[in-house]
Amino acid sequence: MSTVSLSSAVMTHPVREVQAAALAARLGLGGLALDPEPEGPPSALRTALVAWAARTPEAGHHLVVQDDVAAPPELLELVAGSVARFPDEALIFYTNWHARNGAAARLAALAGAGWVRAVPEEFAPTLAICLPVPAADAFRTFAAGSGERHDDEVMAAFLRAGGRSGLLAVPNVVEHIGTSSINGHAAQGVRLAVCPVGAAEARPLLERGWVLEELDWLPYMRYGEGYLRPAGCERDADPRRHLRWPEALPNTGLTESQVWEVLRRHRPEDAAAEVGRLFGDGFADELWIHCLLLGRQAEEAAWRYAARRAPEGPMAGPAARVRAAALSTVGPAGLPPERRPEVGPERATLLAAYAESAVCCGGLLLGPVAQVRGGAA
Repeated sequence: MSTVSLSSAVMTHPVREVQAAALAARLGLGGLALDPEPEGPPSALRTALVAWAARTPEAGHHLVVQDDVAAPPELLELVAGSVARFPDEALIFYTNWHARNGAAARLAALAGAGWVRAVPEEFAPTLAICLPVPAADAFRTFAAGSGERHDDEVMAAFLRAGGRSGLLAVPNVVEHIGTSSINGHAAQGVRLAVCPVGAAEARPLLERGWVLEELDWLPYMRYGEGYLRPAGCERDADPRRHLRWPEALPNTGLTESQVWEVLRRHRPEDAAAEVGRLFGDGFADELWIHCLLLGRQAEEAAWRYAARRAPEGPMAGPAARVRAAALSTVGPAGLPPERRPEVGPERATLLAAYAESAVCCGGLLLGPVAQVRGGAA
């Protein structure tokens, strides 16, 4: 593995300076990048530009971490190893559990991947992101004078302009903490990592896990309902348009009757009744169907990438733990923000088992050729 020269900075606001300093000291990160206009209108981009300018002269890569995260002591080691493997990529180490990119990472976890290409039309998560220094400098030039205050939106636009979205680490060792937001995201409620695991579970997947590059169509949830992102929608006039799953399903080759038939035959009745009692029958249906479609896409991706999976070596244990982490977050993330705090440990266990029952049925929606290839993989 080549030697990596990595610098880092923690972007923060004076109201969180003590918190940010403690984070930097705990993880061995570089200095703080303070908002240069703390009394001005909220702007994460304003602070991000300071953070990206804080790279050291000898650095080949620069890591920017936001102040409201938790991470293991091994963070810099894991980032350096990932940079050595993917020296030309924008590497993203945290992904929101409720976004399209969160759904992409969850699907990749279910398929057994270590990395997944971000969807290009959505914001690029920037709570912990590493860029090659030339890209970091180019981003500052690209963003200079922008009227946008969200650095994650500008980062996504920058990466789109370069023709390649960032790589999302499927195992998330960085976790968001708290629900407050200087930049106006508090209304989104609890916002956590999609596949939270420790450094030991993450390391083998980050170092050797295969990369899911092509997502095809992608199931995701928002505010208690299931949606589908069509393949290639980044080329549409309105690429962020939300399409409910029944509306988008015909373009996948599946029918509603197929989906409902699998649900009718295979959904566990007791679990469905309990989820419906707690969160509504509509949510119980939407969550199970969403996870069924996720399972279908995960199985399809696994056999499509079978050749890439072979060289990575034994990884069953870490992959299983990341899969379990992905299943643990799909239920709470799919709820409306105001209802997420209702999910304590017992309900989280119920939702995870309910989600797994659907994911395990995903193969029933594969065509006969895919089923044969999946079994051979």
